[in-house]
Amino acid sequence: MSRLKELYEKEAVPALRKEFGYKSIMAVPRLKKVVLNMGLGEAIYNIKALDKGVEELTLIAGQKSVVTKAKRSIAGFKLREGMPIGCTVTLRRAKMFDFLDKLFNVALPRLRDFRGLSEKVFDGRGNCTVGIKEQIIFPEIEYDKVEKIRGLNVSIVTSGKTDEEAYFLLKFLGMPFRR
Repeated sequence: MSRLKELYEKEAVPALRKEFGYKSIMAVPRLKKVVLNMGLGEAIYNIKALDKGVEELTLIAGQKSVVTKAKRSIAGFKLREGMPIGCTVTLRRAKMFDFLDKLFNVALPRLRDFRGLSEKVFDGRGNCTVGIKEQIIFPEIEYDKVEKIRGLNVSIVTSGKTDEEAYFLLKFLGMPFRR
């Protein structure tokens, strides 16, 4: 069992029940999934950038990423409907906990001038989205083999109804927030 999952089951669940007064253990917020998304607009001109992005996102997530296609045409960007434009991967269960452990304890502290995440990363429904400007903060990415610095979005979906529940859950699991 993952270190983070064990922390959730043994310590976070009782703390959440005490904090919010849940009567049932099933009412306690839990992590549903983590979605990693990398938009590769340069893939319109250079299809090899898409291949490299898919390869890097697969390394970061530990699971094969899927190519996403444009939903509609935009003439100003020379984009046609159905063209490959990015990649995404959805993590659940054990891989999700392993990735979050790596994100909280290894990757985020490697950011330059990192003082913690803002409390404004929540969407109002108990979900959290963090934008990462450089993929090189992850230990799987070798700096010498990187052609271009690319960013990615990490969306953490919880079953919490409010931002306060999700904040308490993620803070307890070790997500670094500003003080």
